[in-house]
Amino acid sequence: MRVEILGQERRRRWRDDEKLAIIMSVGDGGATITEVAHRHDITRQQIYAWRSELKKKGLLSVSSHALFIPIDVNAVQTDVQDGRESRAGMIELRLSCGRTLHFGIAVDTAALTQLIRAVEAA
Repeated sequence: MRVEILGQERRRRWRDDEKLAIIMSVGDGGATITEVAHRHDITRQQIYAWRSELKKKGLLSVSSHALFIPIDVNAVQTDVQDGRESRAGMIELRLSCGRTLHFGIAVDTAALTQLIRAVEAA
């Protein structure tokens, strides 16, 4: 018996931002991992592997419940705590891992997202 393989091997290369977008689409509108995998013609195991890979790179939050909430900086209370003086225009963010980040109000949200994910993954 003779077998011929016609056509090219179908192997795709995915960039990290594409992987992240696919992973983040799980749960949107109730979409399951199986549905998302089927929609993108990949396996469920591939999504799990990408999740693990992106967590190690610090591109995906360890906590699946992490989210950004818009705040009104003008409404933030600037009381002096623990004898420390508050710095005008600075935000203090306490992460679930116990670490604290201090940054200015003009911080780029994409950069802040990567920083938070990296700190939580460390």
